[in-house]
Amino acid sequence: MTGSSSPSRPEAAVGTTPTVSDAALDPSLFLPEPEPREVRYTIISVDDHVVEPPHLFAGRVPARFADAAPRIVETERGHQVWRFEDATFTQVGMNAVAGRRPETVKVEPFRFEHMRPGCYDIHARVRDMDTSGVWASVNFPSQITGFCGRVFFNARDQELGLACVRAWNDWLYEEWFQAYPERVVPMGITHLSDPDLAVAEIRRNAARGFTAVTFPERPHRIGLPSLWDRDHWDPIIAACVETDTVVTLHVGSAGLSEAPPGAPGLQLGSTLFGQASLTACAEWLWSAYPVRFPALKIAMSEGGIGWVAMLLDRLDNIVDRSGYGVGWDLRPAEVLRRNFWFCTLDDPSTIDTRHRIGVENIMVETDYPHGDGTWPDTQRVLADAWGHIPAAEIRAMCCENAAGLFRHPLPPSVLPADPA
Repeated sequence: MTGSSSPSRPEAAVGTTPTVSDAALDPSLFLPEPEPREVRYTIISVDDHVVEPPHLFAGRVPARFADAAPRIVETERGHQVWRFEDATFTQVGMNAVAGRRPETVKVEPFRFEHMRPGCYDIHARVRDMDTSGVWASVNFPSQITGFCGRVFFNARDQELGLACVRAWNDWLYEEWFQAYPERVVPMGITHLSDPDLAVAEIRRNAARGFTAVTFPERPHRIGLPSLWDRDHWDPIIAACVETDTVVTLHVGSAGLSEAPPGAPGLQLGSTLFGQASLTACAEWLWSAYPVRFPALKIAMSEGGIGWVAMLLDRLDNIVDRSGYGVGWDLRPAEVLRRNFWFCTLDDPSTIDTRHRIGVENIMVETDYPHGDGTWPDTQRVLADAWGHIPAAEIRAMCCENAAGLFRHPLPPSVLPADPA
């Protein structure tokens, strides 16, 4: 999940920006290096994550913001954390656990040398993608952006926040996308607190090949206007449609449901990912933006698909029984299937609802390098859950739907092949 923030604390020891170690992985923390897995399926993962490296903002913000830009510092306890506008953003343990020994993983801040380099270095990431048989990847931000840029578009200094948004996008473009344009699906963030600035950044990114932008699932929960504030959102949505930019909504990007006092927040929140996505999806549907902008493309991320067939049934019920859902030229369920896409790690019990959802609306994620992730065994996980599914449907869900949605190239040969 996301990093956390807190006010300045006395134990924070602000020093020089640490560098990332290139030392070999500590065998006491990491499992043995995995062998490359057999590639049965061509996979585009539509939900992976970057861990922002310490150097990201260096030289990418105007000189007047050099001292105010986010920076990695070490605390008195030896943790490496981000500092920005007097707040601390931690590298929570479950954020970057790919390859770690399970018994070493704790939900607490830790250091870059406690992560696989594939978390923050594109060359190492592509090697890890090759190991698990992933052709291409959509990468969401992590700690210092608040998953969707909220740390920056909610900054006290809005000029500084905009500079950080642009710097993050420039870093992803320069270091990740340009290095491996066939392997990285370019997705950006934008300055959502100001419609004019948000539109300008969406257009700037689209002009250099970005095909997606990530928004918070439920904007009103993190200080933005409600989706029903047309003056704010109309120009932003219009810019996405005009540039064919996919709007991606990552679970938890506006926070999860409030836990009861004493409840285990991590366990409860992660259990309710599907509920969080269902709520956000219903709000975006009933905002009527998919009706007013028929070409709008919305991708739900990390919520699974088990709730989607239920939602479609409910949407039909409130048209045919109660009449609550009437008033559009299309039935709400038809709008959902036209304008929304969903992603799954495997959904072994609910993948058989795929025809109700629409095979063309389902995509795959590996969630590298998070605790839920399937790396390096994504191929086996999918084979175990989806081995009974026809090859054409697996190709669609594993890569062809994502390639079409994000306008991303596929390799010359796409697996699995049809039976002879």
